[in-house]
Amino acid sequence: ISESSGEPGGGVAIRIRGNNSIRSGNNPLFVVDGVPLAGGGAPGVNTGGIAQASGGNPLSFINPNDIESISILKDASATAIYGSRGANGVIIVQTKGGRGASKGVWELNSSVSSSKAAQRYDLLNRAEYLEAIADLPNTPLLGNADTDWQDVYLRNSFSRQTDLSYSKSYNGGNVRASFGYGNNNGVVENSSIERISGRLNFSQKFFDNKLTVTGTGSVSRINRETAPLNGSAGSRGDIIGASISTNPTYPLNEEFFEQTPGIFSPVNYLNSFQGLSESDRILANLSLDYDVTEELSAKVTVGYDRTESNTTGVIASSILNAQSLTGIGRGDYNINNNENKLFEATLNYKKDLGNVKLDFLGGFSYQEFQRDGIFSNGAGFNTTNLADMRGQLIDQYNILNNVVPGNAQVFGYGNDGSFLTTLLPEVQTGLTLPAGFAQVLPAYIAGRYDNADELQSYFARANVTISEKFLFTGTFRIDGSSTFGEDERYARFPSGAFAWKLDEEDFIGDNISTLKLRLGAGVVGSQEGLGYGLFTTRNVAEFTTITDDLNVIANGEVIPGIDVAGDVNSRLKWEETTDFNVGIDFGFNDDRFNGSFNLYRKETNDLLLLAETAAPSNVPTAFGNLDDGTVVNQGIELALNYDFINTDDFSFNAAFNIAYNENEVQDTNRVIPTGAIRGNGLTGAFAQQLEAGQPLFSFYMAEFTGFDANGEPTYLDINGDGEGDPDSDKFFVGENAVPKVTSGLSLSARYKNFDLSTYFNGQFGFSVYNATNNAFFTKSALIIGQNITQDAANSAETAGGVAVSTRFLEKGDFVRLQSASLGYNWPLSGEGMFDSLRLSLTGQNLFLITGYSGLDPEVSSDTGSLNASAIPTA
Repeated sequence: ISESSGEPGGGVAIRIRGNNSIRSGNNPLFVVDGVPLAGGGAPGVNTGGIAQASGGNPLSFINPNDIESISILKDASATAIYGSRGANGVIIVQTKGGRGASKGVWELNSSVSSSKAAQRYDLLNRAEYLEAIADLPNTPLLGNADTDWQDVYLRNSFSRQTDLSYSKSYNGGNVRASFGYGNNNGVVENSSIERISGRLNFSQKFFDNKLTVTGTGSVSRINRETAPLNGSAGSRGDIIGASISTNPTYPLNEEFFEQTPGIFSPVNYLNSFQGLSESDRILANLSLDYDVTEELSAKVTVGYDRTESNTTGVIASSILNAQSLTGIGRGDYNINNNENKLFEATLNYKKDLGNVKLDFLGGFSYQEFQRDGIFSNGAGFNTTNLADMRGQLIDQYNILNNVVPGNAQVFGYGNDGSFLTTLLPEVQTGLTLPAGFAQVLPAYIAGRYDNADELQSYFARANVTISEKFLFTGTFRIDGSSTFGEDERYARFPSGAFAWKLDEEDFIGDNISTLKLRLGAGVVGSQEGLGYGLFTTRNVAEFTTITDDLNVIANGEVIPGIDVAGDVNSRLKWEETTDFNVGIDFGFNDDRFNGSFNLYRKETNDLLLLAETAAPSNVPTAFGNLDDGTVVNQGIELALNYDFINTDDFSFNAAFNIAYNENEVQDTNRVIPTGAIRGNGLTGAFAQQLEAGQPLFSFYMAEFTGFDANGEPTYLDINGDGEGDPDSDKFFVGENAVPKVTSGLSLSARYKNFDLSTYFNGQFGFSVYNATNNAFFTKSALIIGQNITQDAANSAETAGGVAVSTRFLEKGDFVRLQSASLGYNWPLSGEGMFDSLRLSLTGQNLFLITGYSGLDPEVSSDTGSLNASAIPTA
């Protein structure tokens, strides 16, 4: 599990047994209280090329205090019951019920926390900067200050969380209700997430306990504020890039920057942007389980999951020295509604034949995903007040929405004319908006979307237990998805497993409490990463970018149009993963020492790939299945747990896990550059390449060999032409971005009423391309008046060393103290108000051991390219 950014509520990348897919999704399926989620969290903000906040964590709507358990399903036999989307594993989240609280229990949890940046860049101060530029032929523009611009965007932040719950168990049922409020402020200015959540879970039995009705429901509001951050903004394009590169001699005063063309003021930058998102979510599940006979039961489940989100990002015209933004101002307003409906019906038959126990399950599942919303942007605001700009964007859409026919999917206008385009019932362009239309903004364009996809599944599972020691499981699914072509919508996914409980055998000694051998194999499918209707050609709205020319905006020239998406491909089909697993579970001395060991191999075929299309196609790229390629993941997993001491006054236990995964692309002739690197002199640069015989995301670049006598970088001559060149002498350097080894260590101790727990995690056998050093921290940056780090200033380089090479490729191996918690259970007696009271102090990310020179080898920034969607470039 790794964060895709460090911002509050930011997305996470979760990989279970490696990366299966090239450009399809690699995140697992999340199932919350029996409802498979549609995936994705609150949408991000994308405004004016300088702000592109990532989508949120898909579980951010859940109050962590409501979670009872999280289960991870890894191999094909375990994930087979979710066969349609189980290729990347399944994470099952079960929330708390009211069981066990017969007299009714109120529980209050409250916490406050403080955070600060774990590290900062070691930038030059004024004196050091003046010394570094002393030998330059042309002295950059200087100010009279000594400023550490990291102080502008970094802060010490404070957060709080309060949870209140009531639970009660009674004859035939239980109930639990909870309310939670949390406000998490990030260490970057203007970044925060606020969560307000409520939940009600209940269970009740009827008809002499034959019918069990179970319901879970939650409502949540997520308010998210984002700073102007964008991994694809280039060398100076976001608040961090502007701050770490700004000359330390410049003052905080914005008036200074009004006289410095082409140079951002980080203070002005931060004050000129506002990014807000609001997301409301309802998740509900109702199931009826009826015992027809002692052996036969029927269950019906209905689930409903709806998220309504809106995002607004505005950049004031008062922003200084920003092309296409200064003097104009821009804004984006988007609405995204996602609705997920589930219906599932199963029959379960159980029969005990003495030495043989049978358990058969058959069922049907239907899930519909409805998506609708609007997208819009405007330019030419008559105000620099960020709140008023946001209001104008919303007002303009509401006015337009009232006068435009309901079937219009894209529209726009300017002062010298109005233009309207419709797709339904037929394509029409150049339609004029009604006379007297209320024009709030001089340039505006917007559009609607409304589409749906369906999943339909039939499944059967058989469990057979012989003599309590031989266990057989077989599962078979037929899954259909409307995201695929008409000829390939349905696929079959079989799986099987066998387990032998050796501890039940007479020849096993008494001190062996658990010994079970497991074998499993199966096929699971994936449709992740596909959008709507990609198996056919469709007319779609052309979301035209409003011109950067202020005069053109004032005169009015915004003409939306029609574009073509998708390519006819009736054979577009499921990506399939074949999984083999061998494992053993063991325990000694009543499982005081226990663990498990697994060997696995996964082969993913029919890879979903966005690739260039052959002429005479109407679209340059389209999704298809790669018929000549396979992604292989194979590895070993070991988990160990040991209770060293367990007495009334003192206990100490440890849990350790380690996993090795080897990844390789096989049997394809495709060669695809990936891992876009951005910055001055880095246009069109890539750091990785996909090719057969290499792991996914392998680094492909020139070998940096040092600096010559003139301080120019030199590179290894690979092609034998007598000259090392960073463009023509690239090769696979033997490093890749995906860790080969992951591990974790939990230590827990208790002494009377005190307890201490710590968690360490580590990743090994991977590299990180330090794109920050490449884009910002070379001596060539001094020539254009930017700041650099101490290490860059002390290097033998003179200038010109910005090419992608192993110079900026570093080992990412690390060990981190992820968390440590010290608690005290306050002793209470008598009939007071409180039954129990606990105080605790918790620290996160307390120390990091790594050879990586950047801020953090794990937190990464998406560079904005589809090719780079899974490339850790920090």
